This record gives sequence, C-alpha cells and structure tokens, in this order.
Amino acid sequence: MEENEPAEGTENSPFKRVLGLPTAILLVAGIMIGSGAFKKIVPMSASLHSETYILLAWIIAGIITMLGAFTYAGLATLTTQTGGVYEYLRLIYGEFIAFLFGWSMFSIVGSGAIAALSFVFAESVNTLITLPEPLFAYRAVNIGHAVYPFADSGVKALAALTIVFLTWLNCRGIKKGGYLNNVVTAAKILGILLLIVSGLAYTGHAAVAKINETAVVQQGAGALFSGLFGAMLSALWAYDGWANVTYITGEIKNPRRNVPLAIIGGVGIAMTLYVLLNYSYMNVLALPQLAALGGGKIAAAEVAGVLMGHTGMVIVACLIMTCTFGAVNGCIISYPRIYFRMAQENVFFKSAAKVHSTFRTPYGALIFSAGWSIVLVCSGTFDQITNMVIFASYAFFALTSWGLVRMKMKGEIKAKVIGYPVVPFIIILFCVALIINTLIIQTEASIIGVLLILSGAPLYLYFRRQTVDTQLKK
Repeated sequence: MEENEPAEGTENSPFKRVLGLPTAILLVAGIMIGSGAFKKIVPMSASLHSETYILLAWIIAGIITMLGAFTYAGLATLTTQTGGVYEYLRLIYGEFIAFLFGWSMFSIVGSGAIAALSFVFAESVNTLITLPEPLFAYRAVNIGHAVYPFADSGVKALAALTIVFLTWLNCRGIKKGGYLNNVVTAAKILGILLLIVSGLAYTGHAAVAKINETAVVQQGAGALFSGLFGAMLSALWAYDGWANVTYITGEIKNPRRNVPLAIIGGVGIAMTLYVLLNYSYMNVLALPQLAALGGGKIAAAEVAGVLMGHTGMVIVACLIMTCTFGAVNGCIISYPRIYFRMAQENVFFKSAAKVHSTFRTPYGALIFSAGWSIVLVCSGTFDQITNMVIFASYAFFALTSWGLVRMKMKGEIKAKVIGYPVVPFIIILFCVALIINTLIIQTEASIIGVLLILSGAPLYLYFRRQTVDTQLKK
C-alpha cells in the first residue's frame, strides 16, 4: 500500500468527507442494534418479574442514552477532527486522560467489541451450517486454564476471517464500508419490524399466567430498585455504541451539524425498536416462560418459533447474523479512527497514522485494530476482559459530560446544547452511581479493570519519550 503521512497538528482532515447524514444515522443505529436486542429480555425477566418495569427499564436506559446524545452533540461542535471522544478529552483534559481512553478502546473495549460481535456472528452461522473444527484434537490445550486458543476453532476461524474481510473492505474506502452498513442496517431494521408486527398481532394466550404487578411492587422498594437497576444495565449494554459516529468526524459532511443529528436520530431509531420489540416478546410469551429460557437460548428465536415454527427460528438466526455482521462492520469503521488520531498526536505506534494515498483511509490503524481483535478472538477471553472495564466507559462518560460544562463556562462551546446544564449533571450523577454500584458488587473485577487501563501508562511515557528524542535529534 502507498502511504501519505498526514501533517501533524493540523485541523485539516487527511480524509475525504464523503458520508452524509442518512449514512451517519444508519451507522449509529447499525452499531447499536446487535445481538442484545434478541437476548437481553431473558436476564431482565429473571431479575425483574414485571412487564411494566421491564419496559420502563428499556425506556429509562433509552432516555439516559438520549441525554448522553445531547451531551455529545454539544461536544461535537468543539472540533471537526477525527477521533471523537478521544479528541474531546484531549482538548478538555490534555493528552494523558485522552490516551487512557484511547488505550482502553484499543486494548479492551473497541477490540473486544469487534471480537465479541464477530464471534457471535460466526456462532449464528454455525447454528445454520455446522462449521468444521480443524483443531478439535487440540481443544484442551490451555494457558493457565483460562485461555483455550484451539477450542471452537471453526467458529474462531470464521470470526477472524470476517474481521479480515471487513478490514480489507474498509481499507479500500470508507464509502464502501458506508454502503455496506446502509444495506445491512436497512435489512435488519426491516427484519426487526417484521418480528415486532408478528408479535403484536399474536392473539394466542400464553400458557403461564403473568405475574401480578402489585405483588412485584410489594416485594419491597430495595428489591424492586435492585431488579430495575440490573435490568437497566442489560438495556444499556444493548444501547452501547451510539457514540462511535464521533470517531469518524473527519469523514462526515458538515460534521458540526450532522454528527449531533446522527447521534440523536440513530438513538431514536434504536430506542423505538427496542421498546416495541420487547413488548412484542412479552405479548407472545409470559415472563416466567422468558425467564425460564436461561442463558443458553435466544428469546427472539423462541418467540419466532411460537409465531412461525422452525421457519421463524431460522429467520431469527439469519437476522442475528445480519445484525452482528453489520455491527462488526460499524465498529471496524469507527474504532481505528481513534488509534489513527492517537498516532497523529505521537501517543501510539507511528505506522497507525498511515493514510492510503488512493483510498484515503487509515489503513495502518485498521490493520492494528484487526490484528489485536483477532488475538482476542483466538484467546476467547474478550467477554471476561470487557466485563472488567464496563464501568470505565461510564467513568469517561462522566468526564466528557463534566467537560461539556467546563467548555460552556469557558465559552469554548457557544452553540445551544439541548437540556444544558441539567442534562450533563444528570449524566454525571447516573455515571457516579453506576460506578459505585459496580465497585461494590464486582470489587475484584473492577480493580483488575482499573489496572488493565492504567497498564497503558508506561506505554504513554514511552511514546512521549520517543517524541522528545525525535525533537532533540532535529
């Protein structure tokens, strides 16, 4: 590949601004709508035995997400540079805090999302077409009884090939990745609408009686709050990914206008579909039936089985394949732009700043992202690692929300921000409550997560030393 190193420290994007508002909206919706829409009703039914409160959990989580969208919409007016949240943090707090965010995205969160989604995609394919296991004989080989690199070798191989293919496609131009995203997202929205309409039109009676709402309320305010909070966390996981469009700001037309609109529009689409979809699930199966499915079954497939028999289950399997494939593509489009921007600022490997001279894509960062994501796929540890740092996303969320307040007070953000100053303070309070709750409930995992994020500090010092040495030689 030919390369063109972008000029350091400039606001001029080395990329082509080729993505319009419709593509940006569908990118937000496409990344958000993954496998969570089809599975999360099961744990929610087990922890919160009330249709009303389950729907309330989805609505509250959607409102929190929308408030976050308003906050990031305000921050999006700060810069037209690629990098999104990383760039906001850099402008507000300086390089080190921004680096920790970028490092957590590369090492765990972003790469883990690509690994997890590609793995779920491959598993969905495996339910329809049994994949061969070329390394089956070595499945018991392990590292510390925690990493089994050769287990599920067929699924892992397909997941890795999916990452390689989508990375290659996106190296050849973001417009190609955008077109693919539009087609796939439109297909999955249509598929979900079919499931919603079929579920809402269902007139059969569930075999198990629904739990009385009054009895649920009478179980105690503490238990109710705990159940609602747990259900809301499941919903927030399904809403995740809405901020990814900020990472490709440098390739969106009229970004100060279109990035905020894309976030709000994409979140609105996902929220509407999620609430209607979960309502349709509960119209077909009673909560005890949904709760009894356990972690091994997919609620959407069971509901489709009731509605359309085996054909319905096959349709849902195809729908999950489509959703996860589209979400992987969206993540591959967005996350590497953070690493590219870090490399521009000399706090990441220099080759990640390389831009293809013909396709104008950050192929170096795309390759770095693909390589580490494939390592995580092979290790099979992506779920455990990402669970350890789930609270970190909300810590950075709180920081960016407070950053909005700081920038408004300094006059750096002059544009009107919806709900300011109430909205950012609601976000901050919510994030603090979530972080404290996570630290109390999952203390050991949270401490390990903090250490994983801080593990990037020595690397930051290395990159800064390299920059200083380069400057001294000049």
